[in-house]
Amino acid sequence: MIDYIRQPQQIEKNSFDIISRIISESYPDYHFVDKEQEAVIKRVIHTTADFDWLNLLYFSPDVFRLIRNGILRGCTLYTDTTMALSGINKTRLAQYGSECRCYISDPRTIHMAKTQHITRSMAAVELALQEPEEKIFIFGNAPTALFRLLEHLCLPEPQIAPIAVIGVPVGFVGAEESKNALINSGISCIAAKGRKGGSNIAAAIINAILYRMPEVKHE
Repeated sequence: MIDYIRQPQQIEKNSFDIISRIISESYPDYHFVDKEQEAVIKRVIHTTADFDWLNLLYFSPDVFRLIRNGILRGCTLYTDTTMALSGINKTRLAQYGSECRCYISDPRTIHMAKTQHITRSMAAVELALQEPEEKIFIFGNAPTALFRLLEHLCLPEPQIAPIAVIGVPVGFVGAEESKNALINSGISCIAAKGRKGGSNIAAAIINAILYRMPEVKHE
């Protein structure tokens, strides 16, 4: 019989130990800015097995505090894909009175996309903006969704700005440009530089913040 680790907690612990060792050995000059960035970056590496992420994430000032406080107030997280929605720890999120929604398959989204000749991701942003709750937007796949949100926030009389945006769309058409626009917008955000990203990255970022929230209270 093949001997292998079966306990999920032990697998995760060993994975993070390996990640820390590789960073120490292969990137000896690398230093994390703080524990919060370290937690996010390491979880993204854990999700992807890609150490390029040591240098790909942008964090705007105070973004972690803003996201944490929003979650504690019971905000709503809006994702651009059901994959990101599925990957977020909604049980942990609910413990703080917050929830997560994705409108990509909502009949209203489909109708709006057809009648206005826009992507469903753009239409889903439109629906989310109509809702009164405090919002955090999470984009892992759709540059058009991120562009549409930025368009709204640049209007002369913009709707209420979100608490923060996690912008990590992946791809070759508009992905890098949309993330650069987010970084330069002044909106509180965590964003990926370049073409890399994805729904799994978006979920990993939020989960890293959620998992650290009990620790932050005692730091």
